[in-house]
Amino acid sequence: MKTQETCEPCTLGDGLLSSEQIQARFALLDGWELAKDHIKKRFDFKGFAKAVEMANLAAWHSNKMGHHADIAFGWGYCEVTYTSHEAGGLTANDFICARRLDELLS
Repeated sequence: MKTQETCEPCTLGDGLLSSEQIQARFALLDGWELAKDHIKKRFDFKGFAKAVEMANLAAWHSNKMGHHADIAFGWGYCEVTYTSHEAGGLTANDFICARRLDELLS
């Protein structure tokens, strides 16, 4: 089911999720890794061009959502990481962006 949620601006400490909230939202994601203060997904490709395209898509999507991912890419891979730098950890915005990025790719 597509999410209709959108990102909301956050500030230091504002909107941080509890461990229980993080686990509940993380359960809705497929293929993402969970760390203390971020979520990350690695996309693998054969070659460089597709990795660049994925990085561009993730950058475009982040800009559209107003919640900017950290993106790393090279030959055969693109890694997209979400964290709420302003809030100092994971907020609903991170999970919203991850789900909506996955929806774009489905």
